[in-house]
Amino acid sequence: MILEPVGRNTAPAVGLAALAAPADEVLLVLPSDHAIRDAAAFREALARGAEVAAAGYLVTFGITPDRPETGYGYIQAGEPLEGFEGFRKVARFVEKPDRATAERYLAEGGYSWNSGMFAFRAGTILEELDRHAPHVAAGVRGLADAVRSGREIPEVAYAAIPKISIDYAVMERSDRGAVLPVDPGWSDLGSFAALHEIAEHDAGRNAVRVGGTALLEDSTGNLVWAGDKVVALVGVEDAVVVDTPDALLVCRRDRSQDVRKVAEELGRRGRDEAVFHRTVHRPWGTFTTLEEGPGFKVKRIAVYPGERLSLQLHRHRAEQWVVVRGTARVTRGDEVLDLGVGQTVHIPREERHRLENPGTELLEIIEVQTGDYLGEDDIVRLQDDYGRTQG
Repeated sequence: MILEPVGRNTAPAVGLAALAAPADEVLLVLPSDHAIRDAAAFREALARGAEVAAAGYLVTFGITPDRPETGYGYIQAGEPLEGFEGFRKVARFVEKPDRATAERYLAEGGYSWNSGMFAFRAGTILEELDRHAPHVAAGVRGLADAVRSGREIPEVAYAAIPKISIDYAVMERSDRGAVLPVDPGWSDLGSFAALHEIAEHDAGRNAVRVGGTALLEDSTGNLVWAGDKVVALVGVEDAVVVDTPDALLVCRRDRSQDVRKVAEELGRRGRDEAVFHRTVHRPWGTFTTLEEGPGFKVKRIAVYPGERLSLQLHRHRAEQWVVVRGTARVTRGDEVLDLGVGQTVHIPREERHRLENPGTELLEIIEVQTGDYLGEDDIVRLQDDYGRTQG
């Protein structure tokens, strides 16, 4: 598994995967937010696509449209691909059309929805990145040693690669594209409205998934997704209600695509919720934010056996650690301390420090941060086992 340190869209990610594979190996690029109802038809399409990809083509799996959809891009099929029944050369990719254009595409035929699913040889896609997106290719190839050795991808180097999709970087520009129109019962789960469509419904077309109790009184057409709370709706129609440990979303179902605007606004305000879940996974373990307020933040930190955090310091905050499970080895300045359950240590601001789990069971501590700035970017890494750089 190769983990991106930051998101740079799909072209750099595909390039990393291609670097990690033998040049003749066929790669499948499959988005994680799709639902496939006809698994047998899908497997058959993938097998056929892999055969064409092995011949040197960039295969895209187009979805046969059943309605004039304006939310997807389209692929226009060109002439038949000689020697491969059902495949056609890609004539062009088309951006999301307006309603009238989508209706025309459906009436004319020869157009498929762009599913974002592709197949190609690792060597072929690297060649096409070199040809059509040289800055992406150069950045990705500069990370070859980290990819092939299994080390963590350096964040600064990866963040410098242009942020672009594989569609724009290569697929729309290459003359080696081939499209296979398929109908595997595909749905794009890119919005809560789409999730509502494929979910099971009650008599009022409400889709409910909760860990606790949901009470819906005189309410229809809603999506309710929550944890252990009691969630009650009264007289609500066609809404989305999503409750997670760190955020609550309420919106009209037909406006669920606009949730991205909320995420963008949170990012502009510098809110951690725009980037992090309440529990964040790291190579050494996890941390969960339990409580925060003006000038303080409380976390539960879990460190896997034999792992350790970077040797680091913070410019703006001090920390107090309490061991609640396992044994902690703490570096603080020139000291090395072994602490057991119930013992504490104070880490002053700008003090070099490191947390390590020397034992064979999970280490858990409670960390209390205090200071004038408690953002996750207030960290200066001085030494790191995972190849991460400062920041």
